[in-house]
Amino acid sequence: MRLTRILTVLTAALSLVCVAPAAATGQVRDPAAAGQMRDAAAATAQQRDPVADAKKLATVGLTGANDWACRPSAAHPRPLLLVHGTLANGLVWAKTAPQYKAAGYCVFSLDYGKGGGLLSLIGGGTAPVAQSAKQLAVFVDGVLAATGSEQVDIVGHSQGGMMPRQYMKFEGGQSKVHTLVGLGPSNHGSQSPVVEGLLKDQPWLAALLNLIGGVVSNVTCPACGDQSAGSPFLQKLNAGGDTLPGVSYTVIASRYDTGVTPYNGQYLKGPAVSNILMQDVCPWNFASHSNLDEDPLALRLALNALDPAHPVKPSC
Repeated sequence: MRLTRILTVLTAALSLVCVAPAAATGQVRDPAAAGQMRDAAAATAQQRDPVADAKKLATVGLTGANDWACRPSAAHPRPLLLVHGTLANGLVWAKTAPQYKAAGYCVFSLDYGKGGGLLSLIGGGTAPVAQSAKQLAVFVDGVLAATGSEQVDIVGHSQGGMMPRQYMKFEGGQSKVHTLVGLGPSNHGSQSPVVEGLLKDQPWLAALLNLIGGVVSNVTCPACGDQSAGSPFLQKLNAGGDTLPGVSYTVIASRYDTGVTPYNGQYLKGPAVSNILMQDVCPWNFASHSNLDEDPLALRLALNALDPAHPVKPSC
């Protein structure tokens, strides 16, 4: 055994010595072989099925969503993506996904940002936001391929309303998104710890964390640190302006939001932006952060933002 291990180490060392000079000088010993490798890599990329890749991220068991045979209508020509927030998954849209579908949209929902360990028992949206944006890119490409569309619309809650901006700015998604609607989005982060805010109006989450002995930190939940006001991630995301040309933005915020504070930090600045405070529309609406994804007023305002040519007056 000892002799075998020594021979193995010597073989590895010799291979490194042989390869290093060529790598250092940038020379290729066999151009034909290098060309074959490039061709093989290109062929592998072409063989990848974007729809199959997207389906791996799709929320399972969400009524009204992820019908891969759905084709957008002339009235609503773009598929609609629902993007959940931190410590959640696509099932948060259980009440509203069927309503978006009933309104005439091809609805799709993904589960993204799943971390490891005990937090995986609670939900996703905990991985670094930049990593989650890459998953969104895969999902968007699959939805576009399946529906034959050129662009999507997005309704996102909390991190799900901010993370698509990372996708559009750094993952080539700007031309693929027509409208982004954020429900309590963490566009400029939260002055209070994100998880602390979530626990205020989700006692079940606090109980579950206590039950499994979980301690949520910036280590176990990188996305939580990313969403802290002034974080390096948000500084990079918002550098040069909040918006990108060609995209329509709507922010729907609640005065009673304790998850992303202050609530007006959710607002965006730039052209093609509509910032809506729910209490300006219905003063007696008391929606908190955690229920913005199912609040009837937020739903109506989102539908109006998706189809501004045919708005419906909200019922308070």
